[in-house]
Amino acid sequence: MNKTTAREERQEEASVQEATALAPKLIYEVIRREGEEEMARPKRSLIWSGIAAGVMISLSVLGEAIFRTYLPPSKSSYLIENLGYSLGFLAVIMGRMQLFTENTITTVLPVMMARTWYSLGCMLRLWTIVMSANVVGAFAVAALFVFTPAIAPEVMKADVDLSHHATGMGANAAFWRAIPAGVIVALIVWMLPQADSAKFFIVLIFTWLIAAGDFTHIVAGSVEMAVLVWMGELSASGAIGGFFIPVLAGNIIGGTVIFALMAWGQVRDELPEE
Repeated sequence: MNKTTAREERQEEASVQEATALAPKLIYEVIRREGEEEMARPKRSLIWSGIAAGVMISLSVLGEAIFRTYLPPSKSSYLIENLGYSLGFLAVIMGRMQLFTENTITTVLPVMMARTWYSLGCMLRLWTIVMSANVVGAFAVAALFVFTPAIAPEVMKADVDLSHHATGMGANAAFWRAIPAGVIVALIVWMLPQADSAKFFIVLIFTWLIAAGDFTHIVAGSVEMAVLVWMGELSASGAIGGFFIPVLAGNIIGGTVIFALMAWGQVRDELPEE
């Protein structure tokens, strides 16, 4: 009888632990270890994973353009077409590819724990490799859009319209709208360790919010920027100074300075000293 009772108690305790949400310090530890693993990956692996992410994130631009082309005009069509923006993020995040804006929190948390020049150098190395690879992938897929008949003309027209909108808001607006996007992507990373079967919907809803809120994202935006550069409608100086650098800075501030510091602040007193 006692054995039966003890077994039932263990089963109940296991059920309670399974149903209990992860504590913030455990989420922090999961993401920190993931960041350490990413910083230790070979350079070649990071490059190819980053290029793949840059290519696949184009599904966000393509999905939104398809919805815009074929949805009948209505008051709700804007909200529906922005669901297409989630496609690229779903492919990249669920496919575990290297996306720069994910690394603004994933690789920052280990640096906050170690606080050494070596860990900072590892983080900056990874940032440089992944961001460069993402841009290479974005320009490669944009060349496919522009120089081949891979995309239907009516969808390509919508793609170009989206690209003009994304890159034409000015450096100041692009910077400030990039900050919420950086926070949202960092929030997705923070929620995923305990999301289980809800991961798909978390990525879907929160990346839809980036598009619906008209926020700017450096990697998806690089595809739109590259389309106009290949078409000769955006100069290199306009692309870099008017879009790329402001959006990059805003995403870093949103994901690192704001969200990562908040995440660190709520668990720092609960973490063991190194």
